[in-house]
Amino acid sequence: MASPLMLLMAEDFEGMSPSIQKEIFREYYELVYGLIIYLVKDHATTEDLIQETFLHVLKKMPSIDSEVKFKGWIRTVVKNRVYTYLKRNRKIRDEMADDRTVFLDNLVFVSPMGSTESEIELKIMTEEIGRCLQELKPEYQALIELRWKQELSYKEMAAMLDTNESTVKHKLHRAREAVKKRFVKLWGEQADARRIR
Repeated sequence: MASPLMLLMAEDFEGMSPSIQKEIFREYYELVYGLIIYLVKDHATTEDLIQETFLHVLKKMPSIDSEVKFKGWIRTVVKNRVYTYLKRNRKIRDEMADDRTVFLDNLVFVSPMGSTESEIELKIMTEEIGRCLQELKPEYQALIELRWKQELSYKEMAAMLDTNESTVKHKLHRAREAVKKRFVKLWGEQADARRIR
């Protein structure tokens, strides 16, 4: 079943019944709230940005027939609006500049000095990769834990798991592919365009 958001592609929002409008807005809210609050860290500002971006989506509706592409487009609209907001609000931007290191369950991503956009991209990517990792099979999560968090070699991993290096490499490759697949599903063509590997 298509999501209520897809109704926006077929009908005029203002002509819909109030109950359908609420359902569409609720799904939109759930889609973008986590992303915005993660970036601006203020509930009231998040609420304002959700309403602003929703109105923008209603005015600038693209011709997209795929739910994944449509949600990717919405995320792009939200991301761009947050960029604009952060550029205009120096205090928040300065707080981000002081926090260039992002911790994700002991994985550390260090952002180079750069634009507000690249800092936001780093935060978004970190959050989404963390979400993708949590959805993996426990076996894959364990392999990623051993390889990238504990920095074990293939040989050390094989000894610990009582298997051979070839099996470890193969399963680790599958784990990476599973993360990539989930990430592409979340971000649609944008992730493909970035050639996530």
